[in-house]
Amino acid sequence: MEISYWVCVVSIVLCFFASGSLSIENFHQAFPIVEPDPGHTKLRLSREGLEAIERITTPIAAVAVIGPYRSGKSFLLNQLLSLSCYEGFGVGHMRDTKTKGIWVWGTPVEMDINGVKTSVFYLDTEGFESVGKSNVYDDRIFALATVMSSVLVYNLAETIREADIARLSFAVELAEEFYGRVKGQDVAFEPAKLLWLIQRDFLQGKSVEDMVHEALLHVPNSDGNKNIDMVNQIRDSLAIMGDNSTAFSLPQPHLQRTKLCDMKDGELDPMYVKKKEQLKQLVASIIRPKIVQGRPLNGKEFVSFLEQILEALNKGEIPSTGSLVEVFNKGILERCLKLYNERMAKLSLPLIEQSLQEYHERSMEEVMKLFEEQHFGRHHAKKSVEQLEEEIEKVHKNVIMTNEYRSSKLCEALYTRCEDKMDQLQVLRLPSMAKFNAGFLQCNQSFEQECVGPAKTNYGHRMMKMLGKSRSLFIKEYNHRLFNWLVAFSLVMVVVGRFIIKFILIEIGAWVLFIFLETYTRMFWSAESLYYNPVWHVIVATWETLVYSPVLDLDRWAIPAGVIVALFVLYWRCNGRRKHGSSWLLPLYNNNKGGPNRPRSD
Repeated sequence: MEISYWVCVVSIVLCFFASGSLSIENFHQAFPIVEPDPGHTKLRLSREGLEAIERITTPIAAVAVIGPYRSGKSFLLNQLLSLSCYEGFGVGHMRDTKTKGIWVWGTPVEMDINGVKTSVFYLDTEGFESVGKSNVYDDRIFALATVMSSVLVYNLAETIREADIARLSFAVELAEEFYGRVKGQDVAFEPAKLLWLIQRDFLQGKSVEDMVHEALLHVPNSDGNKNIDMVNQIRDSLAIMGDNSTAFSLPQPHLQRTKLCDMKDGELDPMYVKKKEQLKQLVASIIRPKIVQGRPLNGKEFVSFLEQILEALNKGEIPSTGSLVEVFNKGILERCLKLYNERMAKLSLPLIEQSLQEYHERSMEEVMKLFEEQHFGRHHAKKSVEQLEEEIEKVHKNVIMTNEYRSSKLCEALYTRCEDKMDQLQVLRLPSMAKFNAGFLQCNQSFEQECVGPAKTNYGHRMMKMLGKSRSLFIKEYNHRLFNWLVAFSLVMVVVGRFIIKFILIEIGAWVLFIFLETYTRMFWSAESLYYNPVWHVIVATWETLVYSPVLDLDRWAIPAGVIVALFVLYWRCNGRRKHGSSWLLPLYNNNKGGPNRPRSD
């Protein structure tokens, strides 16, 4: 059992390395690049064929052949590539379709197009209207071939049917959306050149151009049938393709069609061989590199482009041009949204609402201008515009909310600072109306200048209420505190004038102030009545002049000033009287009654 176990492990490892090292060595064959899903309704990529394309580093062009099943598309491609049925695309002789999805010939044809070396791939598509498929699947095949190719060969046998014209509706939509835009502007991609290829032996005296022209004439619709109206609209819209379409007739190569693969050019109808060479030259003359967003695609870019298209076509039940427009505009929407975000990120929030709105409108105008210059599609771009506006509005709302938040935080901080300032002014050591008013004004001015944004109105009302309340409270306490200070000051000056500096005038003045304050309040029963007395107003004015001025704030320097005065008085008491005697300041108290010079009375 142990041996069997190791044999299995070795086998698995060998298989892993073998499968991992598998790569295409022979590109001279056909590969599927797009396959149907199991339900045969949608498409999916085939990595094997994509590898054949990804290796190409030069610009790419693709020639795709579309048409009903069993119409000779694969044989026609082999003829254009000068390959036999056994070398090129598989040709089926049974009633079911041979090609499933879209196949590519692995070896491109190198061509020089306007001085640019271009790799031309030939694509074979699954035929329309085969058994066991839905119409939606055919639409996806047709749509994908239309978008990815540079030349779209519409291969038709004998004549042009109404269904063949109806199927061109998607090509017409693409032309209307992407073709013929203003010169100088990048386009998502240029729609393929449409080549009507009619394979029949005779045209009854008409040229193939006449045949196509007649097929595109309006169908009478006297009954107002909606389906006929729709087909007639397609006929009208085909006119916009103008130079983007051409027609060519190709006779049948041989009557025995089942034996065509075994025949060489010498055995085929000479007219067919001649016309085939003309067809090759015609196709070569109209091939252009696949241009997407203003530049040609190389192999890897072409595969990435194909993945985008397939994602769009598989989106929803029915493939639509609108889905393609959304895919191509997706990158532009992201760039426009990024530009708007970058513009709004430069804002220094908070801002007043009007300034923010004006900046938003300028940014929006710049973004929409960029979108108008680069967006893809004419009619279906409206949805992309709505999506862009919706995304920008989301960002705009976030910016508005951020602005409101920052404005609220800023104004709240200023409000709190002013509230603290008012609280400090309420408890001044030396009450001063002038200092309170100066602080009040400074606080109000700083709030008006620094508080910006939508929160200013709300916090402005709160600020006025708070300042008004603080002012009323300060005025109410101001006179009472000043009265107490003056009473205390008068008593202190009485002590200072009598015992410290012994200056009688100071003592007398202090007693006068003390007596006035005390007797007035006793005579009129309350201190409030004192506050309306003119003498009180003079006292208040003197107090305000001494306590606060732009030069000196006594409340701040009260303690240092008191210390300095105390030192000065102490110095004067100790040294001043010795040097100048007792007569340098008059009048002083005289304490020399019992001195040595007093005359004797006995």
